[in-house]
Amino acid sequence: METITPNIEIRSVVAQCLRTLTTSAENKDVITALQTLQSYLDEGSDSRIPSVQRAEFRRVHFTRTLRFLVSNIQADWVHSLKAQQRKELWDGLFLKGPADQTLLVLMEGIGELRPSINLDHLISITERFLQNGGLAELLWSYCLETGPSDSPQLRETLQGRIVGLPDLLANKLQLNNKPLFLPQQYYPLLATEILSALENVCQALRNGTDCSLTFVAQVLGKVCVCHTVEFEMAPRLSIHTRSDMVWQRVCWKLLQDVPQRCMESVLTGLVQSVSRPDILGRIIGNIVLTNKKAQFVITHKLLLLQYKYETRVLRVLLGYLAADRERRPLLIQVLRAVSQAWANPSAVKHTPIEQQLYVSKALLLSVNLFELYLFFCSDLLQCMLGGMQSHLDSSVVRIRHMGMVVGECLSSRMDISETKLKFEYDQDDETRELLSLMTAHSDDESDPDDDELTPYDMSDDQEMSAASPPRYLRDCLETLISSEDPMRVELSLIAAEDLVRKNVFAAREISVELTKVLLHMENKYNLNNFLVLRQATMVALTVIDCIPVTQYLTTEFYSLNYSLRQRLDMLEVLVFAARELSSPVSEKRDPSVGVAATGSSGLSPYVNDKPVDWRQEVEKRIQSKTRRLRKGVTQPAPEATPNRYAPVAGHFFFPLLRNYDRPQVTFDLLGSDHLVLGRLIHTLGVFMHLAVNAPVATQMGRALLDFVWSVRYHVDQTVRRGVLFAVCSLLMSVNSQNLLADFGDQLFETRSWLAGKRNRNCSQNKQIRF
Repeated sequence: METITPNIEIRSVVAQCLRTLTTSAENKDVITALQTLQSYLDEGSDSRIPSVQRAEFRRVHFTRTLRFLVSNIQADWVHSLKAQQRKELWDGLFLKGPADQTLLVLMEGIGELRPSINLDHLISITERFLQNGGLAELLWSYCLETGPSDSPQLRETLQGRIVGLPDLLANKLQLNNKPLFLPQQYYPLLATEILSALENVCQALRNGTDCSLTFVAQVLGKVCVCHTVEFEMAPRLSIHTRSDMVWQRVCWKLLQDVPQRCMESVLTGLVQSVSRPDILGRIIGNIVLTNKKAQFVITHKLLLLQYKYETRVLRVLLGYLAADRERRPLLIQVLRAVSQAWANPSAVKHTPIEQQLYVSKALLLSVNLFELYLFFCSDLLQCMLGGMQSHLDSSVVRIRHMGMVVGECLSSRMDISETKLKFEYDQDDETRELLSLMTAHSDDESDPDDDELTPYDMSDDQEMSAASPPRYLRDCLETLISSEDPMRVELSLIAAEDLVRKNVFAAREISVELTKVLLHMENKYNLNNFLVLRQATMVALTVIDCIPVTQYLTTEFYSLNYSLRQRLDMLEVLVFAARELSSPVSEKRDPSVGVAATGSSGLSPYVNDKPVDWRQEVEKRIQSKTRRLRKGVTQPAPEATPNRYAPVAGHFFFPLLRNYDRPQVTFDLLGSDHLVLGRLIHTLGVFMHLAVNAPVATQMGRALLDFVWSVRYHVDQTVRRGVLFAVCSLLMSVNSQNLLADFGDQLFETRSWLAGKRNRNCSQNKQIRF
């Protein structure tokens, strides 16, 4: 029982801390809980937590704690922390614990979150994790023989996260990606972290501590398949292995532990990055003798199958084989294979000229590396004669010149007679380079120095404020749903409309959900301009994602358990959205019209409609139908713009006529709810007016006239005015020819009704709202 008591105790403490963070509304309780959790990560003799409990927390409870923090990142208690408190307590839990668990939880959380300020928070922690040496700590933990015990599947997942971090974050962040996560910055950082882990290994070996390089070698192999990280590692490895035998043995062991499927990528990048054969020998040792895949890559593939590399790569490869007595027999095999490939008549005819030039360079460099008594002169003579004949018979001038130069160089080394071959040809850069390969090449280059490396610039880093306005639409949605902080709610309402209009694709993903939240929202914090901000966002959502939002609003208009105010809000949002859609696209939104015109009073759009607007519209139509006998053009023709409302007018109009005669428990449109009926008729009249010249206008007019005709003698004055407005909108919106054809009998009856209205109450006609 004594051995499990600490486990039970720490489990109880962690559960209590997480419960406090979930339920407590006191900031001091939240801070105390975070400090308690962080105390299990404190190292050193001054820690008040026993080492056994600290190890148990890291092994069992750390990942669970981090996942809890990520799942509650939107909670109010997180945002109630000051910036410095959040950095020290909340972020500190990620940065002080086991690096492998931290990286896995961070990448898991980033993958689950949508673009939001919460995602930005995790991204900033990931940046700090990388900048503070988190990768080096992770790699070093797996180098210790007493390192983390896990499954091969978990190791494979962790390696995939390390190597694929730039791709994963680029797919997630897209245009908002951070410079540190770009391949040109991340992979050099990873190379530096690998070198730091290897430095710790060397120091541990000097102190008599056993280490394992398997995990680091697997990471190196995996990353070399995607990116030549050795380009960044080779200069430092050259310096460390110059006079330190421990570093040389560590490098040799590292290459031996690289998986076979990755060996070609590692060696290919390494050969290209070193400048001299002796540097390559110090780094990879005699792996070419012990590893068949490495031998095939160095002695065959890089020399005979691939021909894209510079001459320097050939010097490094062949010089590496010639530098050691045990490796020199491989150079003889290479010389035989290269000479046979150069002399093969079929290869001369069918292989690219660039590959023939590459093989010619390899042949001359091989011959120049050792004395000919190590090679059979008869084989070389046969190669020279047969190969020269094949090259000289070619119709390509470059191939003939190539054969002449190689023949001259080989005959000068064979000393079989006093006479040497000499051809006449015009020298160019290609022939001069081939001739230069027979001269001794001196490497005066010194090993590169790393003193010029500069630290990562963190001068532009900024702390995230707890009261900053949201930058993502999903932040607004989550805040409006769950937050109890008045400041955050107000900032989200203020920013919502602008975010909707700027992020069309994000808005369409959550348009109906956000509209539903806004429609049911109440001003329980007594915020300024609450109604204006809420309505403006719903209008923007309706314009951006017209059909789904319109279907939702028109369906909910006749649903149960809505107040009259909410039903009027639905009608107002639909009217403003229809007006904006019918306006020219190039026309800037006038802040004096529409939602902003309601001001803080929250008045409906119908009160602001003045009779002068109706007269101006009539005058405009008269002017457009007036024929003027005048020469020239008095004013430029208006620019044609698409009418976005015409294709969707039916989605605004017809659903509102679907269930008007069905009395509900809380809503009786044809009964006592006169105000809503009047507003509904007025709204339908606006939709009819805005659908002028639309193909669906005639059908809308017929349905509208059938609806309003039954209530034209309604007892409420608001309803009668709405009917009059709707009829006027119908007469102005439907084409005159269609009026006579489709509304014949009803048109004469309507005319009589309008005449009677004028005779009975002419004074009221001046108050028609349009």
